Amino acid sequence: MPFPRAFSVVLSHGFSSASTHSRKLSGFPNLPKVPSKYKSRVVQEAQKALTDYLHTTRSLPYTFAEHIAKNSIFSLCNLIRKIDSFYASTFSRSFSKLLRYQPINEFEFFFESIGIDHHEVSGLMPPNKFFLSEYGSVLSVSFALSGFGFPWNTLGKLYKEEVSIFGQCSSALMARLCGFKEYGFGNLSVVGICLAFPHLLSSEVELDGDIDALFNDLKRVSVELDLGSFVEGNVDGWYEVCSKVRVFYDLGCEKGKVGELICRRKEVFLECPKDVLVQKVEYFCKFCVRKDYVGWFLLKSPKVLSIDVETPVISVLGLLKHFGLNTKKLEAVSQMYHHALGRNKMANLPHVMRALDLHEWFFKKIVSSNGRLLATYSINCPDEDIDEEFLDGLKKIESSRLPAHTMSKLDFLKGIGFGENALTIKVLNDLHGSSSELQERFDCLLCAGIGYSKLCLMIRIAPKIISQSPEILEQKVNFLRREIGSSLESLDSFPRFLSFHLENRIKRRHRFFVWLRENGLIAKNFSIASMIATSEKNFVARLSGIHPAAPKQYLECF
Repeated sequence: MPFPRAFSVVLSHGFSSASTHSRKLSGFPNLPKVPSKYKSRVVQEAQKALTDYLHTTRSLPYTFAEHIAKNSIFSLCNLIRKIDSFYASTFSRSFSKLLRYQPINEFEFFFESIGIDHHEVSGLMPPNKFFLSEYGSVLSVSFALSGFGFPWNTLGKLYKEEVSIFGQCSSALMARLCGFKEYGFGNLSVVGICLAFPHLLSSEVELDGDIDALFNDLKRVSVELDLGSFVEGNVDGWYEVCSKVRVFYDLGCEKGKVGELICRRKEVFLECPKDVLVQKVEYFCKFCVRKDYVGWFLLKSPKVLSIDVETPVISVLGLLKHFGLNTKKLEAVSQMYHHALGRNKMANLPHVMRALDLHEWFFKKIVSSNGRLLATYSINCPDEDIDEEFLDGLKKIESSRLPAHTMSKLDFLKGIGFGENALTIKVLNDLHGSSSELQERFDCLLCAGIGYSKLCLMIRIAPKIISQSPEILEQKVNFLRREIGSSLESLDSFPRFLSFHLENRIKRRHRFFVWLRENGLIAKNFSIASMIATSEKNFVARLSGIHPAAPKQYLECF
């Protein structure tokens, strides 16, 4: 198979220090005191002065001093702004003087130069340390890695993912890297492999059969796909190849077997960019099935990678018919999950199926058809499954005072599986908060153990339950389980439990019933709904039926 041009383009971008430097130069921070025509010159002069300072004053090898100066644009500009007034003729002298009399925190410049985003640098700075010489191993390891062939501005990837690498003895690290070459790879190929799998460089990782299987996969991919002439000696190319292999390892696919399937399905590597592969992985994992199932499915059915799973519009019932759901089950779905029916986006399909509690069945149908059922689906006619009441609701939203805010909440509902129908509009009107807040509350209840489809049904019945903060929801769920001693299943029939005030209603009434039971005044257990949902007047009346003195005791003590 000829090596595709698209993949060659991918290999021409990535870790090049020069390309990273030009990107940073084009986007460096504003320098308000420096006229625009001088900015490029000022930055270059500052870089030269910083290089000289790090080399002559701080005794760093010149090459590495230059790497740090040329790849730390944001930190450099922050330093330039400390100069009180700008004069083009004296800037270089003023900047050198600043460095001489105001020592810099070298870690700030170092971390940015090795490719760590400047916003993340502050979180990595060692406390009460300013000079790189105070962390000798960090420098010696960085120098050794760079000498082996790692582009300087890629070392941050290793630092963030496996910081222990930079605490090792550099000679031991070099021995490990040279050991990887014995698998038949050159220096730059090993660099690309280690950037994709930083754990290989950790001294805590044993060089065992698992590592052998990984390298065997990579060797097989390289030889059988004839990648050698295109990626040998190309760090970006090897990183791209290895990153795709890692996607499947991260899903739980067994090392040593991935390479064989990749070689049978060359499209995964030769036609599909990594970001598309990752997008498809994330999409199918949303069906809440085992991740390794998703990995093996994509390896065995690579044509799925070309399906647009974002923009198409779907009809939920039409799609279920297309996938072969029988008439009896379709009727049951229509009756029980009416809130999920209507139209939606293909992007929301996994959560629609989870809202219908059909996600496992649906994913199995996708797999058994090798993705054909998903690829061949389309809406039959322009009017299919359009809900007029929903359209009327949309018009009202568009003419409302805050249409963007309301539309974002609607997108949240559709995103968790609600369809374009009148019931969704009704639920929407009872939701309070931004879409991100609603999602946080929804996720909180999922994490508490409530099933996905059950939670959607609860929101359909009592939308206001997710108009509360996650902390309040968590407290109510904990009280239900620990104090009342009830399971989450009790919320299926009484979701409004989560809507009542915890202190003034739920705790007060429950504790009084506990008091009644402990004093032998009641024998039977009352349902949670009968305790909580009754109005205060009717509740007191019920207590008088239990014992004439009970209402007085309740009002006085609780």
